[in-house]
Amino acid sequence: MRKHINRLGLRTASALVAMAFATHAAWALAPFKVQDIRVEGLQRVEPGTIFASLPLRVGDDYNDEKGAAAIRALFALGLFKDVRLEAVGNVLVVVVEERPTIADVEFAGTKEFDKDTLKKAMRDVGLAEGRPFDKALADRAEQELKRQYINKSLYGAEVVTTVTPIERNRVNLTFTVTEGEPAKIKDIRIVGNQAFSESTLKGLFDQDTGGWMSWYTKSNRYARAKLNADLETLRSYYLTRGYLEFRIDSTQVAISPDKQDISITVNVTEGPRYVVSGVKLEGNYLDRDDEFKSLITIRPGEPYNADKVTETTKAFTDHFGNFGFAFARVEAVPEIDRENNRVALVLHAEPSRRAYVRRIQVSGNDRTRDAVVRREFRQYEASWYDGDKIKLSRDRVDRLGFFTEVNVETQDVPGSPDQVDLVIHVVEKPTGSLQLGAGFSSAEKVSLSFGIKQENVFGSGNYLGVDVNTSKYRRTLVLSTTDPYFTQDGISRTLDFYYRTAKPYQYQGGDYELVTAGTSVRFGVPFSEIDTVFFGGGVERTHIKSGTNIPAAYLAYAREFGESSWAVPLTIGWSRDNRDSALAPNSGRYQRLNTEWSVAGDARYIRGNYQYQQYIPLSKQYTFAFNGELGLGKGMNGQPFPVFKNFYSGGLGSVRGFDQGTLGPRDVTGASLGGPKKITLNAELIAPFPGAGNDRTLRWFAFVDAGNVYGENDSWEMSELRASAGLGLSWISPLGPLRLAYAQPVRKFAGDRIQKLQFQIGTSF
Repeated sequence: MRKHINRLGLRTASALVAMAFATHAAWALAPFKVQDIRVEGLQRVEPGTIFASLPLRVGDDYNDEKGAAAIRALFALGLFKDVRLEAVGNVLVVVVEERPTIADVEFAGTKEFDKDTLKKAMRDVGLAEGRPFDKALADRAEQELKRQYINKSLYGAEVVTTVTPIERNRVNLTFTVTEGEPAKIKDIRIVGNQAFSESTLKGLFDQDTGGWMSWYTKSNRYARAKLNADLETLRSYYLTRGYLEFRIDSTQVAISPDKQDISITVNVTEGPRYVVSGVKLEGNYLDRDDEFKSLITIRPGEPYNADKVTETTKAFTDHFGNFGFAFARVEAVPEIDRENNRVALVLHAEPSRRAYVRRIQVSGNDRTRDAVVRREFRQYEASWYDGDKIKLSRDRVDRLGFFTEVNVETQDVPGSPDQVDLVIHVVEKPTGSLQLGAGFSSAEKVSLSFGIKQENVFGSGNYLGVDVNTSKYRRTLVLSTTDPYFTQDGISRTLDFYYRTAKPYQYQGGDYELVTAGTSVRFGVPFSEIDTVFFGGGVERTHIKSGTNIPAAYLAYAREFGESSWAVPLTIGWSRDNRDSALAPNSGRYQRLNTEWSVAGDARYIRGNYQYQQYIPLSKQYTFAFNGELGLGKGMNGQPFPVFKNFYSGGLGSVRGFDQGTLGPRDVTGASLGGPKKITLNAELIAPFPGAGNDRTLRWFAFVDAGNVYGENDSWEMSELRASAGLGLSWISPLGPLRLAYAQPVRKFAGDRIQKLQFQIGTSF
């Protein structure tokens, strides 16, 4: 750093000396009346730039003061290395030497950073093609590049700046980087702890000394920002367990001489453990004291918990916001009794002034249209500020799934103390996805499926998806599109077009096919913020194409009701989703009910399916997940349930460890028939992958599955359930969530087909 300052000082001194000599040269000129001004030495700079900057004009009297001012003005442009003034008779001659122009900026040896990103950063600071070269800017860029490598734990990184002159007074600028090896955390120590073991406290940190998965998680790479986050986690751990006066005294980070190993020492003082003795209110509570008291989560007799204090003060602030008081101040003041290790909390409130929202702005949405965000808002412009509606609006925007971050900022309106502006800051994410799936069986060997989906087509908020299955025995083409705001009230509309060919009894072989084509329209009506009711209808044609080895069940249905069957199914359904994440949920519940009723056509039936999922957080790292699914179908108007509408079970999405769709009734040849009754039960214990620390993108899970399919005249015999258990890997990959499972059947029957290894991208359970 000292070397950099010395060089900067030398350059500054040189520039001052040059200006001093130039000024001296100007002062050496005797005063005269300027009859003309001539500029010499220009190569790229326009003469008009010089004339516009000079404080002298033709007809002015030249003197030393005006000459010095002219030189300062030209140097201030930053375009010249040297400027001097000369006089030829009464003609003022301005002689300049231009700075070289940057022809190209290149980076060599950079692996941690994308070169295009680095070039953009250089353009932002003024080092770009076509701009004048400034050595001071180049040096600052070099230091900033080193700082960025330090943030990546590459403390040994060296950056050398090379300036290569080329023709026409231009230079090529090259930053050559020797990155070296990243410094790794060798040791973490916590000193001063007594109530909790060091291993327990270190387990809270996202940074650690590494494991065999550190190449993926990079958890053993030191970063100051990550350490600060870990220290906040440590502080929160103590403050939520009664240690009101806990403090972190110091943090020492030592690096080895070879800049490869880092040791971290955290010195703490725990202090005594305090119990809450009471909670009282002070201040102005709008004569609604009982309402505010009901929001208090702090309980006397329990250990002091900073999270509950924060939760209570935030609830108070939000409740004030419901009445338009956007600037309410709520403060929790502890009254500490150190003799008895007890603390009383005084909640002091000042509602301040009432406000209404003047304007709502959206920022950060480069692709998504403003209207897509605004239509999710329940807080309106020119209405009273309502904290509940703002929080609800923020959650609705987040649930769109188009953004990685959604924040709402309240800004004062200058000169209007009773008005605020709301600014919605969003960070967009890619909304297209590619889903892949694969299965292995003795009949099909490898079957593949994929889907291409775009949840935010052209930034409109509309959904468009294409699903294709290339299986030898089950081929599918589905085109689906959803307009979530088909009406201004938020009623959605979904259109589906599908064409499927299948050989449900694939193990029979043959060239018969079941061909289904149809279209449907479905509307979704939001009844609450998490509940939606769906209804719609469609037209469907199913053709049983006869061929060799056609199953007897299909042949019998075709003979009685014809090879082609038309149906007009009406659908109604309901869903409720309050999970904390759709990709890697840790808490919450998801429910879905779909029914289908064919009211016209050749095939008359009713078919329903109910799914229930529950996620229970056991700790920060461990989650218990349960999934249950129940399906039921029945023929109408004296007809049997159509065989081509049967449920199937086994394999991915149902009972792992069994071949796809092979559970349930079979015909005389052993082929699986499926059935109108289905039950599936899944339980998973999800945990961090060994060596991956707290990284939630890579986890493993242990599971138990059970389920079966029953015939129309079969009873729900639990003794007929198939069951399996196994281990799996969950990875949120760039293509979507991938789940790899190895299952061992623990309850099977003669004739069951086993498929122990399965994987799929873009599915859950």
